[in-house]
Amino acid sequence: MTDSEIIYLDNNATTPLDPAVIEEMLPFLRECYGNPSSGYAFAAKAREAVDLARERLAALLGCEPPEIVFTRCGTESNNAVINSVLQFEPHGKHIVTSAVEHSAVLHPCQDLIKRGCDVTFLGVDQDGRVDLGELEAAIRPETALVSMMWANNETGVLFPVEKIAELCRDKGVLFHTDAVQAVGKIPIGVRDTAINFLSLSAHKFHGPKGVGALYVRRGTRFHPLIAGGGQEDGRRGGTENVASIVGLGKAAERALEYLTEGKTHIRSMRDRFEKAILERVSGASVNGARAARVPNTSSFSFEGIESPAALLLLDRHRICCSAGSACRTGSQEASHVLRAMDSIGDRARRSLRFSFSRFNTDAQIDRAIEIVPKVIAKLREMTTPAQASAVSAAVTAQ
Repeated sequence: MTDSEIIYLDNNATTPLDPAVIEEMLPFLRECYGNPSSGYAFAAKAREAVDLARERLAALLGCEPPEIVFTRCGTESNNAVINSVLQFEPHGKHIVTSAVEHSAVLHPCQDLIKRGCDVTFLGVDQDGRVDLGELEAAIRPETALVSMMWANNETGVLFPVEKIAELCRDKGVLFHTDAVQAVGKIPIGVRDTAINFLSLSAHKFHGPKGVGALYVRRGTRFHPLIAGGGQEDGRRGGTENVASIVGLGKAAERALEYLTEGKTHIRSMRDRFEKAILERVSGASVNGARAARVPNTSSFSFEGIESPAALLLLDRHRICCSAGSACRTGSQEASHVLRAMDSIGDRARRSLRFSFSRFNTDAQIDRAIEIVPKVIAKLREMTTPAQASAVSAAVTAQ
């Protein structure tokens, strides 16, 4: 590979479109542009395509097609669940979630507090794990919902959502999981769990941006966030984004093929990268290393650096990674996830996230292994605060 080639290691922010997904979408951008709600044969092609996408996604999740509701994104799905539960539980003014959730859950919950609801934010240990005993103790008679992510977007740490769902079922409380970072990366079978709601987003597993879905377990009451023309069986108003839904379905089919074949290429790349960086860079550690994690995510903390400065230098070497959630890019606030894992330290300000996909190559990993230690060493040479601050300021100005 050449020095000018981009090495994209930020696949938790978004993923490249699978070429097969693009090919599947194109007819619905060019010829098959009918409204799936219309009654003539031309529009029926669009309806059939939406139905097929629903079947493909249901196969990936291990559920029934009617349990799938297409949305605009994972954020919409999360908001829909939180708002729906409170519609049906007027006396249940309490929600339990974790302190390390994505902002698509944290911000709606914070808004609920302003509206008079009570929200419990459970902490995590130094490896990002939630304590099931603390969760059980937090559930009260007035608890309407427990919402816990399946995989953390910054560290890749997995929560035991199957056990959490069972606990909630035994307590008579609805359970929602934000699975945006889990779908397509690990096997999921919601049929064999007590999960009531599950959110996902297509662009996290090589589908298009601007389309997501919500799993609503059969028999679980649900009030639509967006009312309209009765689309999605009355659960999400608005004309369907057919081409993107088709792309989501194809991406789900491709993800299932990858998982079914038991390929370990992504995990192998991640593990090789972690091993090499830990060997070559003193003062480096993997955040959440002792916890179960999705196979594609490495969150590193490096002594003696500042994340913004590291990102700038890595970008100059054409390496794309992040310091946390892509939704917080430009913010100088340290990662709330890493602060929750290390409340008295500065790990949150000296961490980098590398996330891999099946489209990364061994040559790209070799190049990253060569460049990252050099960048960390260069930053450590900047011993004065003024030098380090100057680099960080340059990042902010970009």
